[in-house]
Amino acid sequence: MIFNGTTYDLTGLEDAPVVVLIHGLGLTRAVWQWLLPDLKKFRVLTYDLIGHGETAPPAGDPTLKNLSDQLAHLLDHLQIDKAAIVGFSLGGMIARRFAQDYRDRTTALVVLHSAHKRTEKQQGAILFRVEQAREHGPEATVELALQRWYTEAAQASRPDLMDLTRAWVLANKREVYVKLYRILAHGVDEIVGPQTPLTVPTLVLTGDEDTGNGPEMSIAIAEEIPRARLVILKGLRHMALAEAPQAVNRPVVDFLTEVLR
Repeated sequence: MIFNGTTYDLTGLEDAPVVVLIHGLGLTRAVWQWLLPDLKKFRVLTYDLIGHGETAPPAGDPTLKNLSDQLAHLLDHLQIDKAAIVGFSLGGMIARRFAQDYRDRTTALVVLHSAHKRTEKQQGAILFRVEQAREHGPEATVELALQRWYTEAAQASRPDLMDLTRAWVLANKREVYVKLYRILAHGVDEIVGPQTPLTVPTLVLTGDEDTGNGPEMSIAIAEEIPRARLVILKGLRHMALAEAPQAVNRPVVDFLTEVLR
């Protein structure tokens, strides 16, 4: 289904609590295929971000606020007043921005493998990748991304998963991809240290081998949100939700089941 250029899917029981799943940079709503079967007790909304998958490209240079508003407008269209927001990577940044912009519409927050304030070295590394993407497109960054995102074991034994992830990233148009990459690089400043802390029930999760969005970032995110729960997965990297789905699904589903009663 499509609304105002945004392609989305809405599944599950109509009277169940709503859970929104927001994918990461360069991916599509298809990345949630491993989690969806475990969310049958909920009404689940997945959609493609601006400029991703089957959703229309941005008219100008989008901001993190624009990505938050994309979701708000979609919820308005679907007549959904409130929802739990689950975001992965860039999606986790959007989820936090949405929770800050629309506090009365957010019933719970799940932040998966997402960024907090970076060190000077970390910021330099991501800006270098943005410049690579600007000059050469997603093909310039995808192979190193696969190395950061998946463990060595998965890289060696799951060529199907590498091919699928590579195909998602390479499907992005260079001029659009770099615009969204800049949000990943600079948008953190919009959500770190909000003047009014979030109080919504929150789960923060990452892998202990996620070099770009690792434990120190998830700890910092959780520390900004009173009573936030923190889960650090052992031996997993950025795309744990695809490499080891149940390691991610169990804590996410248990959390949502408890707080969305």
